[in-house]
Amino acid sequence: MDHPSPETYQPTLSRWGQAWRVLLCLGISALVWSGYADHQASDVPVLFWVDLVVGVAAYVLMFFRRRWPLAIAVVTNLMGAVSGVAAGPATLTSVSLATRRRLPHVLLVAVLALGASTLYTETQPNPTSEPAWIEFFSAVLAIAASMGWGMFIGSRRELLWTLRNRAERAEAEQDLRITQARGNERARIAREMHDVLAHRISQISLHAGALSFREDLTAEEVRTSASVIQAKAHEALTDLRGVLGVLRDESGELLDTPQPTYADLPALLDEARSAGLNVEFHDDLQALDHGPVPEVVGRTVYRIIQEGMTNARKHAPGALLTIEVAGSPDDGIDVLLRNPLGFRSSGTPGAGLGLVGLTERTQLRGGRLHHRRDGSTFVVQAWIPWAA
Repeated sequence: MDHPSPETYQPTLSRWGQAWRVLLCLGISALVWSGYADHQASDVPVLFWVDLVVGVAAYVLMFFRRRWPLAIAVVTNLMGAVSGVAAGPATLTSVSLATRRRLPHVLLVAVLALGASTLYTETQPNPTSEPAWIEFFSAVLAIAASMGWGMFIGSRRELLWTLRNRAERAEAEQDLRITQARGNERARIAREMHDVLAHRISQISLHAGALSFREDLTAEEVRTSASVIQAKAHEALTDLRGVLGVLRDESGELLDTPQPTYADLPALLDEARSAGLNVEFHDDLQALDHGPVPEVVGRTVYRIIQEGMTNARKHAPGALLTIEVAGSPDDGIDVLLRNPLGFRSSGTPGAGLGLVGLTERTQLRGGRLHHRRDGSTFVVQAWIPWAA
């Protein structure tokens, strides 16, 4: 990963941050200039005033060190060749430049600082000065320490910024994953609710609708129809409890009854025929010698056929629903449902989300599902890979 620019991780200076830096500079200036100020004032007064004026100018320039770090560091260190007062601002601007950790700039300013310090000590009046080699090595140590400290500060700032940035990014990614997981879970529960309950409730609606239209039924036939409605309502409640169990089960599977598979299709067809649905089923998978259909694939096929029955019962009551299932492990499974468009609806309300949910369910298994009108026939066609 590329390193962030220094401007990215540099902290904003508060008033107190500015204040203690200025006080530190004043202390460094006083420490350096105190050994020369008296001799300048008594021996060469012009040097005293040059030192003071240039130093004040350096203090003004140091407030622009973050806007032009290299230029300000170079200028203030050059000022240090004629001004001991400028030693404070020169040190601060050098440390500030070092926090950017650009080695050529750091070496350039370090050399300039050493040259300016040496020139200043050699040109200023100070009869009690130490030997030149001691002052030179003292300057080398001071400059190396300030530059090293600046680079350490810069490295620490970048590290803290990187850790903070990673933590914020990880938190944002975690929130995104949680949001996606919640959305996927809501969609899954919605599909399960629709697939399980729509079929049952449409059967209840069908039988109840028959009672409202038939006026020639005997009391026994009415009781029989009411018993069928009661049985279907109990089945719907049982399915509802199973679906609601998804919300409590950590594994996300239904708790009460096993999920349907391809082997449960005959029972679904018999139930639909007994309820009055005219359905014709062609199963070309049974003649193939390749073992049972995988459970997740069979479950998707089951839901597609179940939803097709529900739609035919609601929108084309009495029409012939033709179902064809064919395929192989190499070619996948093709499901085709065809029924004539109905002249009237059964009156059962629908949200129009059944085919949407089936499309999502099929795509999650790596397949595809399309529905269309073919003349006066409604067609649902799906393909699912065998090893989904």
